[in-house]
Amino acid sequence: MLIQEKVEQAIKILTEYDVDCWVTFVRESAITRDSMLDFLVTADVTWHSAFILTKTGESYAIVGQMDKQTVEDLGVYKSVSSYVKGIKEDFLKTIKEINPSSIALNFSKDSEISDGLTHGMYLTLHEFLSEIGYEDRIISAEKIASSLKARKTEYEIERIKKAIQHTLDIISQVTPLIEPGKTEKEIADFMIREVEKRKLDFAWEKSHCPAVFTGPETAEAHYKPTDRKVERGHVLNMDFGVKYEDYCSDLQRTFYVLQEGESQAPPEVQKGMDTIVTSIELARQALKPGVQGIEIDKVAREHIVSQGYEEYPHALGHQVGRFAHDGTALLGPPWEKYAQKPYKPLEEGMVFTIEPRLKVPERGIVTVEEMVVVKEGGAEFLAEPQKELILVR
Repeated sequence: MLIQEKVEQAIKILTEYDVDCWVTFVRESAITRDSMLDFLVTADVTWHSAFILTKTGESYAIVGQMDKQTVEDLGVYKSVSSYVKGIKEDFLKTIKEINPSSIALNFSKDSEISDGLTHGMYLTLHEFLSEIGYEDRIISAEKIASSLKARKTEYEIERIKKAIQHTLDIISQVTPLIEPGKTEKEIADFMIREVEKRKLDFAWEKSHCPAVFTGPETAEAHYKPTDRKVERGHVLNMDFGVKYEDYCSDLQRTFYVLQEGESQAPPEVQKGMDTIVTSIELARQALKPGVQGIEIDKVAREHIVSQGYEEYPHALGHQVGRFAHDGTALLGPPWEKYAQKPYKPLEEGMVFTIEPRLKVPERGIVTVEEMVVVKEGGAEFLAEPQKELILVR
């Protein structure tokens, strides 16, 4: 069971980082959701609720009376208590029993996945803890939340692999339908129908999942399919992912539409593809626990520039999990918008995309996006990578 696995994992992480106590504090979680709740309980909670884990292995849940049975049924928490009038008394009693020297809360300046505690809820906790003189023990739970998100269990990896397989199956089904004259919308609509037929969810907004781009001068990324038609001599690429049992895939594949009389892509398109494939493999080989993401991005970026192309205008890769963009550590350059994410050391169990891109003038964008998992000895592809252009005749 996922919750059991992740609670046990969180306790080990607390021990590793020598943090006495981690508190996830929420209310009306269907409206304002802390992403850490996905690993702590299977349903939303209504009133003020606290999920407390300690490095000594204790686990507590304090919830409103009508949420108690749902939490108890998990069989995960050693103590489940409930209240009618307010949480403060039970919460402070529990904290005093634990007597932690550090109390980690879900706030972070740099990491959105570790910043689930709202300002109002922070103030509430601060007031509670001030009553017993513990307010100076508050610390950020960024390291804990980031590692819990990042270190995928076997349960999580299997679901990501299933999502990837569905994604590749749908791409293989739409490939024979791609031909000159077809529009981006028509290609995407077929894929959307297939996702719905399989009763899957989309890895991101349905309006641009899949994203389909054909030819030069397109939006290039993060945009909806249009009425632009497939033309011979152009590159076509798609960015596509599905969600299977709450876990996502995120892949890109590149096609070349053959001209009349062509049996292979022209040299400039083939060179672009070869450059992308090599940069992905170089990055994969460099991906190891303890290495900073900035170093991995540098490997791919420098290779692409060395082949005469401009730098790609984004990070090389992001983590994937319950969301298509998930996790704190990033394979990215030292740009302001990425804050400290590229400097985070990579951890075993992280799942990343590797997605460089380049422009081939008058042809389009060549880009491939693969997914890898970081292992002790290096990174492994989670599916067979694209090594050759997919040729459309």
